[in-house]
Formats: sequence, structure tokens, C-alpha cells
Amino acid sequence: MRKYHILIATSVVLFDRMSKWLVAQKIALHDGVDVVPGFFRLTHVQNEGAAFGLFSDSTSEWKVAMLILFSVAALAVVSALLWKNGNAMNTTAIALSLVFGGALGNLWDRVSSGRVIDFLDVYYGSHHWPAFNLADSAIVIGALLLLSEIFLAPQEEKAGEQI
Repeated sequence: MRKYHILIATSVVLFDRMSKWLVAQKIALHDGVDVVPGFFRLTHVQNEGAAFGLFSDSTSEWKVAMLILFSVAALAVVSALLWKNGNAMNTTAIALSLVFGGALGNLWDRVSSGRVIDFLDVYYGSHHWPAFNLADSAIVIGALLLLSEIFLAPQEEKAGEQI
């Protein structure tokens, strides 16, 4: 079953790489294309910070190195959890595979250029969510799946796991 974990993570990386390449080729930097006017547009921004623009204003010369180090550490933890999960193909394994693929996709950008291409831009009126990409989406979906496992799993299932 580990081949499915690898397949999920690899698919995330490939779709992420392809989408970022297309955006970089078709949309000029800081330009955008309305998809659903007043709600969603494809835009081309380069994020030098962490997810959703966190730390992008930092002028620290160590910022990129620290973000790369954090990504590598996160990948190591997720890998260990996936390994511990064994050959099981369950919600936890799918979630961890999504997180792994997303982290690897953004790490690829950060190592190659020191920044990440973001292009999914969701907004409503004056409310604006920071631009993000497919790797970010995979990480968030994986995290939400993990949280649902923690908080929504039946109590008898949780009790059985603690024994």
C-alpha cells in the first residue's frame, strides 16, 4: 500500500509543478485573470515567506534557509508518521501523503528560487484571502483530514487505539 502513499504525494508534486509552470508562462508577474468576478481569480505572485505570505516582509538573511530547514524537518516528521502507519490505506495515510506532497512541492520552489509561486486568489468585497497554490491546498486538506480523524472518529475507535 505504500505505493499509493507515494502515488498521492507524487501526484500532488506533479500537479503543483505543472500549475506553477503554467502560471509563470501565461500570466505576467503581479497580473491576473478573473475566473469568477468578485470572488476568484488566477494571479501570479511570488511569495518569499511561508504559507499565505507569513514572514514575507522579513528582511532576515536567514529567512529562506530557515524556511527550507523547517520544510525538511516537516517532511522528516511526516515520513516517519507515514512509515509508522505502515501499509494501511486510511484517512490518516491519505492526509499524510497530501501533506508530504504539498510540503515537497513548496520546498522544490524554495530550494530552486528562494520563493514560491502562488496563484489562487479568493476574495469577496474587501475581504481577501492571501494567494496560495496547489501545494498549500494539499497541505490544508491533509491537515483538515487529520483533524477530522482526531476530533470526529468514534469514541470506541479511539479507545481501541489507546490499548
